[in-house]
Amino acid sequence: MTDKAKAKGGKRKILIPVLIILTLAALGVAGYAVWQLMHGDATDKAAEVKKAEPPPAPVFFALDTFTVNLINPDNDPDRVLYVGFTLRLPDEETRRRLNDYLPEVRSRLLLLLSRQNASALANEQGKQELVKQIKEVLAPPLVPGQPSQVVTDVLFTAFILR
Repeated sequence: MTDKAKAKGGKRKILIPVLIILTLAALGVAGYAVWQLMHGDATDKAAEVKKAEPPPAPVFFALDTFTVNLINPDNDPDRVLYVGFTLRLPDEETRRRLNDYLPEVRSRLLLLLSRQNASALANEQGKQELVKQIKEVLAPPLVPGQPSQVVTDVLFTAFILR
């Protein structure tokens, strides 16, 4: 054998194991990438399913409109508030309880509305304060032994101040 043939054979002996190691490394990286994609997709799909679930339907409790005379500094008896609103509640149980004790609920609200000042209700801040007061007046239990009511929001459906 010539020196050239010996050099060629020696290079092949080193080249073949290096190529095998490189091939195995490339297959390992590719396998790891596929594994990550499969597990990452499963996690993403689970997150998408959670995101895709619609929020629970809101629970509303519509009340008949109220008409009350208002307090005003000039003692004008014609200052009247005509207001209608709907209560947003956290659950069906609260709605059922408010409906069962509707006369008590309406009485509390009428007493609250009749104490309002006409000039205060004429602006946005006064209306927001009224919403806060409605939530507070409805919060205590309607009868002893019952849980407190939670009103998450008060939505005006009619508001006429004259």
